[in-house]
Amino acid sequence: MVRLTFITGALVGYVLGARAGRERYEQLVKTAQRISQNPAVRNTAESAMHQGRTAAAKAADSVTAKFGDRMPDALAGKVRSLRNGNAPEDDWGTSNT
Repeated sequence: MVRLTFITGALVGYVLGARAGRERYEQLVKTAQRISQNPAVRNTAESAMHQGRTAAAKAADSVTAKFGDRMPDALAGKVRSLRNGNAPEDDWGTSNT
């Protein structure tokens, strides 16, 4: 009897918790979408993206200058394609342009 009561309580708790969890999840998704659509956030993200690309280009130039003759051909080709902006769109819907 104790085991049946425990299992029943666990099932009821799971169902109620899952329902509350789904509502909280939906609330978090809506908040994240609202934040990501904010123009100030988008401008800041774009600025950070450009600064990151500039820093990456400087790092790639430095690595190429130091190790260019010792880099594998596949890596050198990847660096060239990224530097020229020929990279395909990634999973996040952005490109390396």
